[in-house]
Amino acid sequence: MALSEQRKEYLYDYQKAKLKRIPLDVPKEKYEQIKAAANTAGEKVNSYIKRAVDERMERDNQTE
Repeated sequence: MALSEQRKEYLYDYQKAKLKRIPLDVPKEKYEQIKAAANTAGEKVNSYIKRAVDERMERDNQTE
């Protein structure tokens, strides 16, 4: 299903206002490891990385 021009413009404006891209370069071997781990977890690579970052930030910010 093709997106209408109005929908494309809305998505572009939303992304520009609400999202920040973070380029991430990894060696191909590491990417394959990440991809395999994401598949095992039933996730896409992007969501797997986001969850990993969230978990690390939560763990690092915990006080005892």
